[in-house]
Amino acid sequence: MAGDGEFKRDQRYITTRITEDGRDGYPVEPGRYRLVIARACPWANRAAIVRRLMGLEGVLSMGIAGPLHDERSWSFHLDPDGKDPVLGIERLQEAFFARDPDYPLGITVPAIVDIPTGKVVTNDFAQITLDLGHEWRAHQREGAPDLYPEKLRDEIDEIADQVFADLNNGVYKCGFATSQEAYERAYRALWERMDRLEERLSTRRYLVGDSITEADVRLFVTLVRFDAVYHGHFKCNRHKLTELPALWAYARDLFQTPGFGDTIDFEQIKTHYYGVHRTINPTGIVPAGPAPQGWLTPHGREALGGRPFGDGTPPGPPPEGERVPPLTA
Repeated sequence: MAGDGEFKRDQRYITTRITEDGRDGYPVEPGRYRLVIARACPWANRAAIVRRLMGLEGVLSMGIAGPLHDERSWSFHLDPDGKDPVLGIERLQEAFFARDPDYPLGITVPAIVDIPTGKVVTNDFAQITLDLGHEWRAHQREGAPDLYPEKLRDEIDEIADQVFADLNNGVYKCGFATSQEAYERAYRALWERMDRLEERLSTRRYLVGDSITEADVRLFVTLVRFDAVYHGHFKCNRHKLTELPALWAYARDLFQTPGFGDTIDFEQIKTHYYGVHRTINPTGIVPAGPAPQGWLTPHGREALGGRPFGDGTPPGPPPEGERVPPLTA
């Protein structure tokens, strides 16, 4: 936290990469690694989506931490006996301390753990999704889309950087501000970005090009949590997402696309934010609403054209053990 009350995210992560050539000592190998996420966390949600779109479920297993944690980190409190069934650990911090007993930074998701050693390899969430899309190509499903095409990378990076600064991280800057001035700065930046996105997406189906890219994945994970959490809990309350015609339709379009909505558990999302952030919500009471069924209503975005997966195809259904509670229309 800065001296002026502005929330400052610690962006120091373990930047070791899992690559095709194994240049950091961790080559891509089916079955060797475990991706650890939490359904509640937007940064982890990115990795869950990209893993689904790439069809990597059979080669990269996934552990799911529960929505509640304390200062000792994310735990596997929803699993039998409170332990991850593959890693055999109760808390994610055990994998970080296995790598470095004096690890001094945040214990964050997503994280990828080397199963044979039990050591975390990386928690660099931005690089993880890029590497799942490119370093793991030999093991992707037939029809996996290219979310980061070479010719669009500069534009994707520019949009993604703006979305991160003002929206992905901006909601936290609103929610965790400790001065009125810091809160209002973050609030203004957030809504200026939302207005620009509303305008951009009123005439185009996706953020960059005519297909889903990494930029859409990064925007979606914040939009899908907006009304359930950020609007009230983080005081980002000029409008609800449902009051922004283009953004609301865009978010529903993605939610109804295989690989996106089937990674979302609204109850776990609300349980985490309202149950863990006791400085913001001292009672820990989790709101019953909003009703989520609107996510399944027609969006009409097909009229803008575009091909969701480019030259690729939709992924199949998620594995039985990874399915989230269904919404009903």
